[in-house]
Amino acid sequence: MPAVPAWPPRSAPRLFVGDLLSEGAQIVIEGAQAHYLGKVMRVTPGDAVVACDDRTGEWACEVLSAGKRDVVLAVRRQLRPREDVPDFVLCAALLKKPNFDLVLEKATELGVAAIRPLVTRRCVADKLNPERAHSIVSEAAEQCARTALPRIEPVAKLEALLRDWPQERTLFFADEQGGEPAVAAFAANPGPAALLVGPEGGFDEEERALVRAHPSARAITLGPRILRAETACISAIGVWMATAGDWSGRAQ
Repeated sequence: MPAVPAWPPRSAPRLFVGDLLSEGAQIVIEGAQAHYLGKVMRVTPGDAVVACDDRTGEWACEVLSAGKRDVVLAVRRQLRPREDVPDFVLCAALLKKPNFDLVLEKATELGVAAIRPLVTRRCVADKLNPERAHSIVSEAAEQCARTALPRIEPVAKLEALLRDWPQERTLFFADEQGGEPAVAAFAANPGPAALLVGPEGGFDEEERALVRAHPSARAITLGPRILRAETACISAIGVWMATAGDWSGRAQ
């Protein structure tokens, strides 16, 4: 006999929803997500959708109806519980919108637990639209099959971040003027940890001295080349995940 096709199929659309999911529940998808399911993916009754709620995990759902304004799903069974996320936080100075959008997207794909946007003296931006940021990280998580979204903290000033920083969390400071090689520093301090990256123009001397004087801060170097701020964020997260995070096989 031919094998029964797996359900839900790997091609089933994925999305994060605000509802708390449970077996047997029904949820109504509206707005942009309904447009995506109905007009882009062209789902019809009986089709599968994979939904995540960022609390209980990932669930297989069946389309009950697909109208012009909404799509109704029936939650059938849990596929995976919410994943364990490495305790790594990205503290990134705000950049020009397209560049910071890239940081949000790639930090999500790489698996950070939280993103803390910062305002520093050389920032060219000082605001972040929380709804837009949530949309970016949600879409990135859907694309890479995460079952957990990174927290996006309110925008804060560098001085406030340092003043309230917990001493038990290592703050790796990506300093273009040099520091300990990142791999060695990450391996010696696997977590909880965070990465601090400055804006396009870097930190000024007073800010740099303030960070270096903090008892939890460790200055690191990301190699012999000066990296763009978004490149520094993405590459350093990858190195940490490979050295101390969930790419390394270490228990989190």
